[in-house]
Amino acid sequence: MPGKFRQFFRDRKEDVQDYAGGSGVIGRFILAVLVIYLLAAIVVGIYWSGEPDTFSVRENTRTVANTMEREPVTGFATTTTMIRIAETLLDKPGGYISNDIFPPGLWLDNIANWEFGVLVQLRDLSRAMRRDIARSQSQSSEDPDLVIAEPQFHFDSQSWAIPSTESEYRRGISALKRYLNRLSAPEQADAQFFARADNLNSWLADLETRLGSLSRNLGESVGKASVSDAVANVDSDNPLAEETGGSEVQTPWTEIDDVFYEARGSAWALLHIFRAIEVDFRKVLQDKNAMASVKQIIIELEGTQGQMWSPVILNGSGFGVLANHSLTMAAYLSRANAAISDMRDLLSRG
Repeated sequence: MPGKFRQFFRDRKEDVQDYAGGSGVIGRFILAVLVIYLLAAIVVGIYWSGEPDTFSVRENTRTVANTMEREPVTGFATTTTMIRIAETLLDKPGGYISNDIFPPGLWLDNIANWEFGVLVQLRDLSRAMRRDIARSQSQSSEDPDLVIAEPQFHFDSQSWAIPSTESEYRRGISALKRYLNRLSAPEQADAQFFARADNLNSWLADLETRLGSLSRNLGESVGKASVSDAVANVDSDNPLAEETGGSEVQTPWTEIDDVFYEARGSAWALLHIFRAIEVDFRKVLQDKNAMASVKQIIIELEGTQGQMWSPVILNGSGFGVLANHSLTMAAYLSRANAAISDMRDLLSRG
């Protein structure tokens, strides 16, 4: 009997060793698969992080017009540009990334912020189209397709499923395509695009505040005094009194690249929008002598899309040794915003 017990325990020991050895093989296999997946995710993530190139608005307009066998009427360039921007957002390498819940999309915050910057400009223009540009006056009815498109682009930008962000944005694109089809119909069109100075001026007013906010956020990469504190510390009774300092506002270092890429995405979308405006609003721009302002805006926005040679967003001090990409971007946007102010002044004159 004792010999049988020894044999029994010896057999059980061998079973345990065999099991442990098998578990080790499985564990090493799982680890190897995980490492390969992470390496592949890094490579794919680098590819997905590339920003889309700019495109020719005029060439895109001609291509769409030829495909539809339509004449590019007033408003055709702006609408086709909106559609191309929205489709680029969804169909670029990696697709729409902001709502990804798995690597590598989950890690790619720079391109996600770029997408949000593009989306903000798309939302603002779709609202202006629905509210002003496609209506003859304040009492006229809204275009039925723009009524659909505008809220679709305002859908949650990070919804993964039920419904997904992509599906909602594609509904907005489909609505814009229906509007474009009716706008360019050779028979009596029931869609309108009023390329008037007041309509353009209304959108520019909203854009001016957008760019002002972006420029301020970019400038805070190096820290700035709080405006509210500076005003609060003014002694109204003694104008010669020394002003006391206030708190400094500075973007956290973890968010500097987020602000930069949001601004870069906004500038990418605006560059194409202003090229389309140059086509559709050409008559009113020439009548108001505002064409030079549009050209200046386009030149500044082109500067924001320069090739990025640094793998990271540098944040040197304003006059330090290292570059500060945020301040460079802020300079371009500030000059574009100044040209927008000049343009609004010209458009508002009789």
